[in-house]
Amino acid sequence: MKINLLTASVLVATLLGFCAPDALAQGDDRSGTAAMEELLVPITPRTVALGSALTSGMNNLSGVEAVQSNPAALMVNNSTNAMFSRTEYLADIGINYFGIAQRFGNNNIALTLTSWDYGDIARQTEANPEIDPSLTWDASVIVLGATFARQFTDRIAAGVTFKGLGRRIDNVSSNGIAFDAGMTYIVGESGLRFGVSLKNFGPQMEFSGDGLNTPIIQDGPGGQGNIAGTIDDLGAELPSLLNFGVAYTRQFAGDLTATVLGNFRSNAYDLDQYAAGVELGYQNLFFVRSGLNLTTDSDVSAWEVWNIGAGLNLNMIGRGLAVDYTYRPSNVFSGVNMFSVSFTL
Repeated sequence: MKINLLTASVLVATLLGFCAPDALAQGDDRSGTAAMEELLVPITPRTVALGSALTSGMNNLSGVEAVQSNPAALMVNNSTNAMFSRTEYLADIGINYFGIAQRFGNNNIALTLTSWDYGDIARQTEANPEIDPSLTWDASVIVLGATFARQFTDRIAAGVTFKGLGRRIDNVSSNGIAFDAGMTYIVGESGLRFGVSLKNFGPQMEFSGDGLNTPIIQDGPGGQGNIAGTIDDLGAELPSLLNFGVAYTRQFAGDLTATVLGNFRSNAYDLDQYAAGVELGYQNLFFVRSGLNLTTDSDVSAWEVWNIGAGLNLNMIGRGLAVDYTYRPSNVFSGVNMFSVSFTL
C-alpha cells in the first residue's frame, strides 16, 4: 500500500514538473502559433456535451472516450470496449475517431485512431489567383494513440498515452510524437472523483517535402539564373494542456442519477479555460447533458459557451450498446453535430 501511494505521488510530481514551464508561459501573443492545434479539438460527443470537463472520469463512461480527457480515466473500462465517433466539423471538415480498449486485471490498454478529412480545396497561387474547380489540393491529419493505465489502489489510478502525429498539407508534411499522462483519485463510496492530466507534451514539429522547394535567382557569369533552393520551416511546439478536474455523482430515488463536473485547463498557447457540466440519467438508460466553457475573454472564441447532448444505453444479452449525440453551437459558423456508437462486452 505504501509503495503504491509513493509511486503515485512520484507520478504526480513528475507530471506537474513536466508541464509547469509551458502551462505558465501563455498569452494572446502565442495564440495560433502552436503545431497540431487539431489536438485541442474535443472529438467525442459526451466529452463536448459536458464542457470537456471529464478529467476526473465518471461512471458509465466509455473507456475509449475517457482517454481523450485523461489516460488514467481508462480504468472506468471493466471489460472490452470499442467506440466510433463522427464529428461534422466546421467548413465541411469531417473528424473520425475509433478505438478499442481491453482490461487485464488491474491494467487497461487502448488503441485509438483519429482522422481529419478536409476535402478538396480550391488551389490559388500568385500566378493563378482565380478559382478553378478542376484545380484542387487536400490536407489530412492522423493521430495514432496507445494508452496504458493501471489501478494502483482501490482509489488511485494512473495512465499514459503515446501518440504518433502526422499532418499533410498538399505536398508538404510534418510528423511527430507526443504523450499524455494523468491520474485519478476516487474518494471511497462518496461519489466524488478527482483527476489531473497533462496533454500534448512532446518535441517540436516542422514541415518538410517538395512543397518547400523553390527556385532561387542568382547572378552568374552568364547573367541571372535559377538554382534549386529549399525553404526551411521553423519548428513549432505542441499545444500543451494541464487539466484539473472534479466530478460528483449522486443517486436519487426513482432511479435518477445526477453528475456534476468542473474543470480548470491551463493552455500553453491560449487563455485559461474553465468548464462545468451536468448529466442527468434515468435507470442508466437515458441521459441528458449540458456543459459550459468559459475563458477570461470570450470575445476571441468562435464557440458559444454552452453545449448540449443526450445519450441512450441499451443492454442486449449481457452486452452494452451506447449511442450519444451532442450539438456544439458556434457564434461564427454553423453549429457542429457529433455522433458516437460505443459497444461493451
